[in-house]
Amino acid sequence: MSSTPVAASNFIRTIIDGDLASGRHSSIVTRFPPEPNGYLHVGHAKSICLNFGLARDYQGKCNLRFDDTNPEKESEEYALSIQEDVRWLGFEWDGAVHWASDYFDDLYNFAVELINKGLAYVDDLTPEEMREYRGTLKEAGRNSPYRDRTVAENLTLFARMKAGEFADGEKVLRAKIDMASSNINMRDPAIYRIRRAHHIRTGDQWCIYPMYDYTHCISDALEGITHSICTLEFEDHRPLYDWVLDNLSIACHPRQYEFSRLELQYTITSKRKLLQLVTSKRVNGWDDPRMPTISGMRRRGYTPEGIREFAKRIGVSKSGNNVDMAVMEGAIREDLEAIAPRVVAVINPLKVTITNYEGALTREADFHPQHPEFGSRQVAFGPELVIEADDFAEVPPDGWKRLTLGGEIRLRHSYVMRCDEAIKDAAGNVIELRCSIDHATLGKNPEGRKVKGVIHFLSVAHALPAEIRLYDRLFTVAEPDADKDVDFFTYLNPESLTVVQGYVEAVVQDAAPETRYQFERLGYFCTDRRDHQPGGKLVFNRTVTLKDSWTKP
Repeated sequence: MSSTPVAASNFIRTIIDGDLASGRHSSIVTRFPPEPNGYLHVGHAKSICLNFGLARDYQGKCNLRFDDTNPEKESEEYALSIQEDVRWLGFEWDGAVHWASDYFDDLYNFAVELINKGLAYVDDLTPEEMREYRGTLKEAGRNSPYRDRTVAENLTLFARMKAGEFADGEKVLRAKIDMASSNINMRDPAIYRIRRAHHIRTGDQWCIYPMYDYTHCISDALEGITHSICTLEFEDHRPLYDWVLDNLSIACHPRQYEFSRLELQYTITSKRKLLQLVTSKRVNGWDDPRMPTISGMRRRGYTPEGIREFAKRIGVSKSGNNVDMAVMEGAIREDLEAIAPRVVAVINPLKVTITNYEGALTREADFHPQHPEFGSRQVAFGPELVIEADDFAEVPPDGWKRLTLGGEIRLRHSYVMRCDEAIKDAAGNVIELRCSIDHATLGKNPEGRKVKGVIHFLSVAHALPAEIRLYDRLFTVAEPDADKDVDFFTYLNPESLTVVQGYVEAVVQDAAPETRYQFERLGYFCTDRRDHQPGGKLVFNRTVTLKDSWTKP
């Protein structure tokens, strides 16, 4: 087996290289352990690329394991969406999907083992009393008055907890470690609680559920995980991870390694807050294209290749990982530049009547200037056109190179056109332009004068109407949840979605959902995977603009 990674090195790869070279491990096994209590977001995408990427590059294995120990917040919908996201990103887990609930019997028996060793006890303190006894960062905790129960008494009480003889929250099972530890996580943490809630896999079989810190390390050990990789907030939990495994009869003892979590600017990566956006209907579901969820990014038109490239660019380290949204958009833009065919669309239409039109005309245009293999299509010209309203100005600013009264521009793939008259409505808004073309300029420059500007257009008779959704960043500030005293809803961008009715080339009418295009001069767009109907209602989502429009001058 080769141990040479094919990606940029980082401290985790250095550790793996050392473990393989020393013989500590002959191969690696990683895992991705999400809780099915929401849709995965961009931070999870980084973790997916890391864990599955390591397994791929070192010819190892990566398990997908659901942490389903909190039944009140978990659902089959979330579990299925997570599996779809992992596969869409281009990865596959080893064997069957794993679940923490696969090990509920083992976890219970291991808890009994801790009780028998005098290392766990049933506690009757209320949650409020437990917090009081726990102490603070500066003050040691105090032993619970129930800490010295006998092994026999604890075994009986724990069995009765399992049998459902006590009310929810009436008792917990706690590890007996050290209430004076400087690490609060080691101050007799709870490892089982009573919770009567229907479980998505075990139904009502259990009324006690293990806590995450207890479950996770045992699940890792039972699966033979070699490198248990998590984010930095779990660094202080590592002593508990090791304590549990050190005190149980499990031969495998994985090692936990922590890296910095991703904080992507102009969005949030808190599942709780993302759920608030969904339930308050500030967005249209978990897969709203403004959401930083993997399903939202997919629906917006992001590519798995672009997301993987983004994860590669931001790297893996223990230092802060606060990343500008422009880095993500740049990775997506570069990928789309290479793969998206180019077509014409008009999203803010202004009618143009050609006063000297002389007959039907089509010209051939390539789908991509650097990729002749993409083929070409016919661009039609007609007596009525639509152009972008922004390409006309009655009073042009300095340096204006587009259309104005008495001025000329080149129509993309077509003639030089002169604007002769602007027609206005009662309110003084320009609603139509009367223009003439120079018939001698098809495919060549006019004689005796220079035309600088080029704009795109569509022939009304040959174009199709389309709903075009212009998505922008969800928040107006880089760190919307940085100030805990301000509701993050305050910073929602009121212009994060603008829906317009525009026109597109007829060549896209049969495009399947999730087909990506560059709309020339406008940006990259994708047919919506939910609402777009090939041959029917056409719906396009703006994936990203051609350039970063948020860059400060």
